Amino acid sequence: MASKIGVYFDVQNIGGGLDVEALAEQVRSKWSDLTPVVKVLPMLSVAEDEVRADIEANGLDGVLFCGASPRDEATPWQLPVQVEHVNLREQCVLAYKNPDGSAVSGAAPALLTQMATDYVNMGVVKLQKSNMPESAAIEGIKRTLVIGGGWTGLTAAQEAAKTGYEVILVEKADKLGGAVNNMPMGSPLQAPWEDRQPTNLAEKIAAVTGNSSITVLLNSHMAKLEGQPGEFKSTVATANGEQTFDIGSVVLATGWVPLAEKYLESMGLGVNPKVVHAAQFAKMLGEGKVDTRRIAFVLDTTIAEEALQKAADEAAAAEAEAPAEAPAEEEEKGFVKENLESIKHLRYSNAVNSVGMLRMANIICDKTDDAVQAFVLYKDMTIPGILERFYKKMQDRLGLMMTKADVTDIRDAGNHMVISCKNTLLGMDFDLDVDLVVLPTGVVPTTAKDVVVEFDYRQGPDFPDLQLFDGFADSNYICFPYETRRTGVYAAGCVRQPQTLDACEEDARGAVLKAIQCVEAASHGVAVHPRSGDNSYPVFNFVRCTQCKRCTEECPFGALDDDEKGTPKPNPARCRRCGTCFGACPERVISFANYNIDQIGSMIREVVVPKDFKKEGPRILILACENDAYPALDMAGMRRKAWSPYCRIIPVRCLGSVNAIWVSDAMSKGFDGVLLLGCKYGEDYQCHFIKGSEICNRRKENIAETLNRLGVQPERVDQLEVAIDEYDKVPDMIDEFVARIVELGPNPFKGM
Repeated sequence: MASKIGVYFDVQNIGGGLDVEALAEQVRSKWSDLTPVVKVLPMLSVAEDEVRADIEANGLDGVLFCGASPRDEATPWQLPVQVEHVNLREQCVLAYKNPDGSAVSGAAPALLTQMATDYVNMGVVKLQKSNMPESAAIEGIKRTLVIGGGWTGLTAAQEAAKTGYEVILVEKADKLGGAVNNMPMGSPLQAPWEDRQPTNLAEKIAAVTGNSSITVLLNSHMAKLEGQPGEFKSTVATANGEQTFDIGSVVLATGWVPLAEKYLESMGLGVNPKVVHAAQFAKMLGEGKVDTRRIAFVLDTTIAEEALQKAADEAAAAEAEAPAEAPAEEEEKGFVKENLESIKHLRYSNAVNSVGMLRMANIICDKTDDAVQAFVLYKDMTIPGILERFYKKMQDRLGLMMTKADVTDIRDAGNHMVISCKNTLLGMDFDLDVDLVVLPTGVVPTTAKDVVVEFDYRQGPDFPDLQLFDGFADSNYICFPYETRRTGVYAAGCVRQPQTLDACEEDARGAVLKAIQCVEAASHGVAVHPRSGDNSYPVFNFVRCTQCKRCTEECPFGALDDDEKGTPKPNPARCRRCGTCFGACPERVISFANYNIDQIGSMIREVVVPKDFKKEGPRILILACENDAYPALDMAGMRRKAWSPYCRIIPVRCLGSVNAIWVSDAMSKGFDGVLLLGCKYGEDYQCHFIKGSEICNRRKENIAETLNRLGVQPERVDQLEVAIDEYDKVPDMIDEFVARIVELGPNPFKGM
């Protein structure tokens, strides 16, 4: 624990009429034995030498900077002691408004001074209850396992080898190249991005197989992956038996498989030989088996979607009409649900199909005489990035006609197919006679179908909750591309999202960079994203552990194993430092050196809670997620979008780390309400730790039951969802909650 703390007030970044000298004197008086150094500095940013001299002269083991938000002006100095920040600017001075809504003028109001005093005292006790984490560094094995030997996997292996890492490349087929073996010509891969280009796959394969740093294993698959980043142990099943390798990290590049033909049966796929999907047509092209004259490339799958929706509606109606004793078979329910979800992969794949069909139409026009005609019928034409140049060139391509159209029917007319088109760019509806119909290929990630890594984890061999991502391995596409739910395993290529070849190459480089960063982080004992550089990790008091397994079950990343009795076995390098485990623990046996149950509880108890509710107003505790809610509050403050001065904000790593004891502490202290501000959760979740907000919401229901038994209205505790860009909304959300608390009246335990 920090026993000698230096407190520094940054006058330049406080302002607002606060009497900073009075705040400093309050610290000297209240914390005289703990704070040998309390200084008011005109400008903290130029005081590094002075702070370092104070640390040396006074033996400080903690430093508290009071001024701007740590998100805005965190000092870049690498001080040899613990450092904390008190946000007196964005979430205090700039966010203050008088309770009656009147403008603030002159000297700081008493309520603002009390708010600032509370925050400073909370900062001091936070440091007092914090320790420097011990190192959990491991050696870190500079060897990367690449699973998948297609275009993305080959690129990843090359890029990893260039960095000096050894590479184990595992491919389940008997040759490298994957789907690109059927694509001698690819969409544009480099400038000027206007024409298809040869993939030169053979050269890429030769570069990998000829590299002494890369070991290629064909006809092989993963049998087991155990351990943690930096010191994984992988077991690979090969044609010659199992082989074991020590590796540091994994790049998952297992690619995709086509969507099953049954989902496009209503459009003739799998039923009529004159209807194929794009991947089948690409193979036909490569084998020289295309001899038709008029070919339609159809990018509108509305017919199939409507057919699947109709089947789902009929199944739902049948289930509703069925007697209670004869419910629908689970298998039947699952098939209908799978139908509706699988069609999503066609929508996700639209960019890949749009570019791919233009490329294949271009090849057809080049390979054959002028009598051949190619038609591209699209509802949505999606062309990513600079490939727009390719699209524009294809608009002028002789022999190729493109039009927007609603395809309402595809039927066999004997020796040809007829496609009915409505709402076309030609201003008329028409029937198009063609010899062959090419439908889009649904790019389904391999992770949606099979277990591809075979984790030897307590939580099971597969990635969890893949249904959240429609089978794709990427766990947070917006915030952390390449991330999966298993630390140290990074997804690239079409197993992460449908992509063209140029994007797959870029993806491979990004995933390799993340994989290397992960090994380096493990060797320094620090976390990977989102808390990059955090050297804390969960510590367990096993004497009090009841083996309830809540921590192992709720950890979003599988960082905990357990023994035969259920005792947790931590893997620090797997841990993302969210704190969900100690939020789950009913016995409070889990803590981080610099973030723990007692620390936050002590901060809550430092707030001065008035006894006179009517005269001095309520007190509201806000526990704000540091990833979305806290920065949204900062941005609101910077824009002078103020909120009720009755609130006190404590940042938490994730709402998943919120322990029910903190709510109890607040209520027993006399707080009138507790507001949990966190990321959005559910199907369109934005939680950086995937499940944190959702888990907290479940715990809130348990808290409500406890409050009811105590005679306290459960409405005094609420959880609200805040996106990082909703800074304009969050002040009103807070004020509405405060108004609700004012209407409820004082906490029954106030003053007890």
